[in-house]
Amino acid sequence: MNPNLDLLQAYPFEKLKKLFAGTTPNPAYTPISLGLGEPKHATPQLIKDALINNLDGLANYPSTIGNESLRRSISDWLGRRYQVPALDINTQILPVNGSREALFSLAQAVINPTPHHHEKPIVMCPNPFYQIYEGAAYLAGAEPYFVNADPNRNFAPDYSKVPDEIWRRTQLLFVCSPGNPTGAVLTQTDWEELFHLSDKYGFIIAADECYSEIYFEQEPPLGSLSAAFKAGRTNFARLITLSSLSKRSNVPGMRSGFVAGDASIIKQFLLYRTYHGGAMSPSVQAASVAAWNDEEHVIHNRELYRKKFTQVTPVLASVLDVKLPDAAFYLWAGVDKYVKISDTEFALGLYRDYNVTVLPGSFLAREAHGKNPGKNRIRMALVAEVEECMEAAQRIAAYTQALMRTSTQET
Repeated sequence: MNPNLDLLQAYPFEKLKKLFAGTTPNPAYTPISLGLGEPKHATPQLIKDALINNLDGLANYPSTIGNESLRRSISDWLGRRYQVPALDINTQILPVNGSREALFSLAQAVINPTPHHHEKPIVMCPNPFYQIYEGAAYLAGAEPYFVNADPNRNFAPDYSKVPDEIWRRTQLLFVCSPGNPTGAVLTQTDWEELFHLSDKYGFIIAADECYSEIYFEQEPPLGSLSAAFKAGRTNFARLITLSSLSKRSNVPGMRSGFVAGDASIIKQFLLYRTYHGGAMSPSVQAASVAAWNDEEHVIHNRELYRKKFTQVTPVLASVLDVKLPDAAFYLWAGVDKYVKISDTEFALGLYRDYNVTVLPGSFLAREAHGKNPGKNRIRMALVAEVEECMEAAQRIAAYTQALMRTSTQET
């Protein structure tokens, strides 16, 4: 077996299952889960119709590069969304089976496990982070290096603190903007700093932007392609953007996304995927075209999230250290603002007393540079309908207020 498999840690939800083992939640409450970031809004009918009306595609082997109409719809959407010139549909865009699969396989394709300096290559990751980044690094023969989220930068990573010797070994940098779980969005200045470092050290930037369409202000979050274009990087050198329909269009089970950017990287990634067997079903491709070509359902979806966050955030802000994120559908909350309690103790007690599931922040991060930046924070995914999210918020407030009363009595 590949010995690097032994380096993989348990997924956060496995850790949560272990934490809850042997605990019976209060039967007076129906269960509510804010743990899993799985969209719960209805899949738009136009996408269902396109899928059903193209089932004849199941009789054909799909091509890895995808059909022209899908690549064209992605290029057109990128142009509209990020105000960039049309990307070449033959060389700069590749459909993938969801961004998760592509994030993992991209590392396998681009990492050189035996560089000329004989030091293990580095894959740089934000911390906290999406655990696929770490697994992709290990199984590509690389070493993950974590850059901690900085509360003073609205939880964006502070890359200025990375030593020069680490940058020299870096071959791939994973960026998540809007971030999971923090909701942080990188600025134009942030991106230009990363582009400068990429030019200096030669590493590839993989921009995970699967949450880009869930935001609360009128202006959409800045994307990597737009930032690159504004910086005069019209060929998107060493930049690969990854996106998905899962959150944008509420179709996580369809497994449909894309990678776009540097044509030289796309060419080699296509070669890798041809052997990897990562072709998208023609029926799913047809449904994806319908999704990328329609914006009305995305606007409606965003309004549902905006309504939830507007109502839920003030309730939780009265008892936790939390505020509206830049984007995405998570609240990243500190639990020890008013009481001394760890994130795992908070999550376990909330589950036990009020039957609400949240994810401890420490499960989403690693101990790095002397601390775990997820410690004493929780991630709440506001993916259910507004009534259920409000009920969960009220239970969390009641639980925290009970903790505060107990703390006062003890002191």
